[in-house]
Amino acid sequence: MRFSYISHLHCPKCGKEYPADRIQQLCECGSPLLVDYDLKELKKNWMPADLAGRSNDLWRYHELLPVMDEKNVVTLGEGMTPLLRMERAGQDMGIPHLLMKDEGIIPTGSFKARGAAVGVSKAKELGVQELAMPTNGNAGAAWALYAARAGIKASIVMPVGAPLITRNEVAVSGANLNLVNGLISDAGQMVGQAVKAHGLYDASTLKEPYRIEGKKTMGIEIAEQMHWKVPDVILYPTGGGVGLIGIHKALKELAELGWIKNKLPRLVAVQAAGCAPIVKAWEEGRTDSQFWEQSETVAFGINVPKALGDFLVLAAIAETDGCAVAVEDGELLQEQALIARLEGAFVCPEGAAAFAAARRLKQSGWIQAEETVLVLNTGSGIKYPETVNVEAPVLQPGDLLQRRTEEGEVSWGRKGKSTNEM
Repeated sequence: MRFSYISHLHCPKCGKEYPADRIQQLCECGSPLLVDYDLKELKKNWMPADLAGRSNDLWRYHELLPVMDEKNVVTLGEGMTPLLRMERAGQDMGIPHLLMKDEGIIPTGSFKARGAAVGVSKAKELGVQELAMPTNGNAGAAWALYAARAGIKASIVMPVGAPLITRNEVAVSGANLNLVNGLISDAGQMVGQAVKAHGLYDASTLKEPYRIEGKKTMGIEIAEQMHWKVPDVILYPTGGGVGLIGIHKALKELAELGWIKNKLPRLVAVQAAGCAPIVKAWEEGRTDSQFWEQSETVAFGINVPKALGDFLVLAAIAETDGCAVAVEDGELLQEQALIARLEGAFVCPEGAAAFAAARRLKQSGWIQAEETVLVLNTGSGIKYPETVNVEAPVLQPGDLLQRRTEEGEVSWGRKGKSTNEM
């Protein structure tokens, strides 16, 4: 039994194949490369029952991941995040079967840890000494920390407007952190120059093939957690779109292995109205997107004006009869607060955008009441403290405690009083 059934890489645009035992970046035609596995052979040797007793992380699926030798695995315990029923939020939206895959509790606080774990592990296996990448925050934080664990040097470039917490994560990892007074596209140009000048490994989104493989484990986990069935709809906050591409890839691989039988879910790419190139392309019936000028949104993780893998995102939407939805910042911030009040889940603004999109699609009739709908919350809300404005009364010792109701403030009791006296 092999640890990995990886066979080769291929280009989804021109079809050219590449060996998987050496460093590969983009295809010579400029397209991202995708990882292929010997699924026919794997189908003979691997069954769902084989997962019993394995580690409760994403490496439980190592046969369908690209790392060939277990000693190269770099892990912080990532994966197997909870799949939660959102009963009160679902009732409020008219979606009784609403689920959330919560990536906010994963190491580094976002789903980016999945791509970093697999991407850094494969980089280690290939002998990479130093990597570089642009980031909107969470990806850079994850890759910097996993690179530190692997003993690989990292250079990270992020916009000055990226969340401060992610900047701190990069800095504390010991990575070479640089800020740019611009967008992730500007950071990407700087990384490209450094890669050429210094021969660094380019870990930019989709410029190495293995981040997708880490992200796809969300799809495998969803299937396993739902007893090898899949929901009717999956909504995914989409910037670079790697997670959506990965989930689609995972579910197709599981279908080929015979592990899932029902129809693949309709995939929904959710973007912010201030940066919605995928939505615009989908609405216009295009197979790729155009650069979004002057992009701006509080959901910083999906502020990507032009995704390298946009054609793969749009293809996944088309193949599953999905759609693309743009959400205003005010709408997603309102949804973020509502989800916290109804479900006790402090989701990130990107995840909130996906919930807002589900609400809108239910109102339009695109989502039916009897359907099972799954929303990906891609990170922890505590990484975005600026999305919440807190106004709390400041009391002096001996003042009445207060509680807020819809009708106004109501006295609750005096400091020092026992519960029975209140």
